[in-house]
Amino acid sequence: MKAPDVHLLQFTQDFFCVTLVVCLARPPMPNAMCVLVWLLMKLTSAKLVSDASPNEAPVSVTEVISAMTFALDLTEGARPGHALRTCLMGMRLAEALGVPDDMRANLYYALQLKDIGCSNNAARMTCIVGGDDRVIKAIAKLSDWTRPHRPEIRTIKLLWANILPQSSWWRRALRLLRIGLTQHHNNRVMIDLRCERGAEIIRSLELGHATAEAVLHLDEHWNGKGFPDNLRGEEIPLMSRICSVAQNLDVFAEDSEEAAISILRQRSGRWFDPDIVWMAELLHKNGTLWVDARHSDNAERTRAAVMAMTPHTTRRTGPQWIDKVCEAFGSVVDAKSPFTYRHSLRVSEMATSIAEELDLQPQRVDLVRRAALLHDLGKLSVPNTILDKETDLSKDDWSVVKRHPEYTRDILDRVNMFRDVAVVAGEHHERLDGTGYPQQLVACDISLESRVLVMADCYTALAEERPYRKAMTPLEAVATLRASVPEKLDAHCFDALRRVIERRESIASWVRINAHHASAELN
Repeated sequence: MKAPDVHLLQFTQDFFCVTLVVCLARPPMPNAMCVLVWLLMKLTSAKLVSDASPNEAPVSVTEVISAMTFALDLTEGARPGHALRTCLMGMRLAEALGVPDDMRANLYYALQLKDIGCSNNAARMTCIVGGDDRVIKAIAKLSDWTRPHRPEIRTIKLLWANILPQSSWWRRALRLLRIGLTQHHNNRVMIDLRCERGAEIIRSLELGHATAEAVLHLDEHWNGKGFPDNLRGEEIPLMSRICSVAQNLDVFAEDSEEAAISILRQRSGRWFDPDIVWMAELLHKNGTLWVDARHSDNAERTRAAVMAMTPHTTRRTGPQWIDKVCEAFGSVVDAKSPFTYRHSLRVSEMATSIAEELDLQPQRVDLVRRAALLHDLGKLSVPNTILDKETDLSKDDWSVVKRHPEYTRDILDRVNMFRDVAVVAGEHHERLDGTGYPQQLVACDISLESRVLVMADCYTALAEERPYRKAMTPLEAVATLRASVPEKLDAHCFDALRRVIERRESIASWVRINAHHASAELN
């Protein structure tokens, strides 16, 4: 049976909500105020989705990539704009070193996407340390991990503050000792996980073999003691050497620019190419290295400076490449926890099925699918100590979790063609009765597209294993959701979900029966 005209129902709900506000006003609102209320109430997906026309015009690769770097900064616990500041300084070093234009075009994206594989080792980092993976990664960047026999006091203090924070001192001491004894092995495993996955994603985005190789060898050291391949000197790709210097400049500039240059000098010839260090010192002295790349600079100003450096060879691309970006960053999110592996892809598949079941137009189905793939971008800000927690979340834990839809929307809002995607993705935890988060929206504020995503996300989460429960069967998940319809979840989306699940279960049953008959005949 075809679903009711849900767009008409959406309009009816909107009209009722606005009429109620106007009628309850004392004194009665003038016409201009009525219009203002209408506009204000519709600054949600209910307005942006219904009024927007699909934007499938060619889009700037630079605009998309530079925006998505803010998600990667969340993964590493870095100050917002880290990847962009790294890009600015790396490109200036490349120009001063006389790097050819074609290589600089590849370097431009390697500098911005150097951390795209970092979520791949988040769960392992938490397992090793027993603390916030994002904080520990930030600490690790400050330490010279190639000299475990000469540990730095600052690093030990920072680790001690974050290792097994709820445990006794002797358990924490034993964990610290174990970390020290296994450091070399853990470093290799962590870097392998990150760099190999990062290079794989960059290849999927068709950004060039050289770009992927630059990210793969980001953590090689000039003296041959880096990872993953222990390359030495000029065996290391030039772009990797530049990326390494540029990212460390930004990391150590947290203290001061002079401190960053000092670290480069100390590690020149060990970690870093001496010629690149020399050039960094020269640009530092002449005042060009840090322009728009200081920690105190506004991140959007830094982004504008990065976009102004867009290589001339950079192409504008279309919807197929945008879909690859959505899939790539969805996989970045899913890699953060073993309990969310392929979650974004599954939500996308279910959301697409529900949207098609409701007869949404193709461009609106595309919107739902992209929003589903990217809905949890902001979850890169949530430590694995919370994501993988086996017990109930504390009040503080929930305050962290409830911010992730806002991070998602903030990141996606930076791309013009993702404006609708940003709003829908940012509403995936809203509920019709106003009990959701982060905005506590009510029915008349929430579009059909957002309701579809909410339903798909809820169902998929129930059907997946979590650290505190086993996965539900499809029929168990549907039965659980039914209790929230229609107060919290949309009835028409639920009916569409139910029909999709029933069809899938019927097909699965048919396959099982035929497989059994085929097996019986063979015997």
